[in-house]
Amino acid sequence: MREGVKEMGMIELDGALGEGGGQILRTSLTLAMITGQPFRIRRIRANRSKPGLMRQHLVAVQAAAQVCGADVSGASLGSQELEFIPGTLRGGDYRFAIGSAGSCTLVLQTVLPALLYAEVPSTLRVCGGTHNPMAPPVQFLQRAWCPRMAEMGAQIDLQLERFGFYPAGGGEVVATVQPCARLAPHEWMTRGERRQGYAESFTAGIPARVAQRELECVGQGMNWSEDQLFARRLPDEQGPGNALMLTLEYEHVTEVFTTFGEKSVTAENVARQAVGQARRYIASGAAVAEYLGDQLMLPLALAGGGGFTVDQASLHARTNAEVIELFLPVRFHFTHRDGLDCCVVEPR
Repeated sequence: MREGVKEMGMIELDGALGEGGGQILRTSLTLAMITGQPFRIRRIRANRSKPGLMRQHLVAVQAAAQVCGADVSGASLGSQELEFIPGTLRGGDYRFAIGSAGSCTLVLQTVLPALLYAEVPSTLRVCGGTHNPMAPPVQFLQRAWCPRMAEMGAQIDLQLERFGFYPAGGGEVVATVQPCARLAPHEWMTRGERRQGYAESFTAGIPARVAQRELECVGQGMNWSEDQLFARRLPDEQGPGNALMLTLEYEHVTEVFTTFGEKSVTAENVARQAVGQARRYIASGAAVAEYLGDQLMLPLALAGGGGFTVDQASLHARTNAEVIELFLPVRFHFTHRDGLDCCVVEPR
């Protein structure tokens, strides 16, 4: 990817752009590693209640810097300005510890696409939060994202070694990545026929009846039978924590919807939230839901083309598109086709 990249000046980014969250930083880090293009970002996460770098964002910066030997300034907790000058991308074995319940998956999503362009295979071990409300859980990457990446030619494997619930963290994920000469363009315009749907309630260090109540409510809301409802009891030391996960497998895509138990929220309300997400997606008729759509944008841009129908073309997605277009010679188009929101990327 670096071949033919012109020497250009520093890309200047405003962290308050559009949605104004951490995705602006993560996308910039990924593309800087791949293209060799340096950037400077100001007002990091300006639209969040606690602006600046939180632990998971700082580890993403540190991971990116280590993987490509970058020169970095401003990499400290709470920092609202960062300069990142990438060096040479290097595959190999890496270990990154977030040291909190900060999301392992967001760190992985920053580094994994870049390591596809390394010359040798890579293994990453990331410790921190694996299941928290502000990021996709590991199973989302395993079931929804990795298979779509495989369709584009990427070989990425994820193993969940230990759950890490918010707020304690302590989880561990191991990822292996094979070099990929070039990602292939792909389209997901229809989801195809449904193959199966099932719910899982993961609990650790809390009463087993919580899972039972959640699954009973899901069964009623989704009209699912008992053989589609699974209580997954984890060792107490991995808690306390509770994640309710609905997985819908279709011919062309798999979607995962997750909600989390918390104090003062009933098991029934946790279940109703998950059911609501799944039913909205089903009713939309789109190939992918909002979060998977967001995560497909960067790979499609690296491939130089493709697209998908999505249940909601969010401000988050449009912001991500603007950032990607600063680094790569592509253009995103958000259209409405046959009653569905559609995102298409093409060469510029």
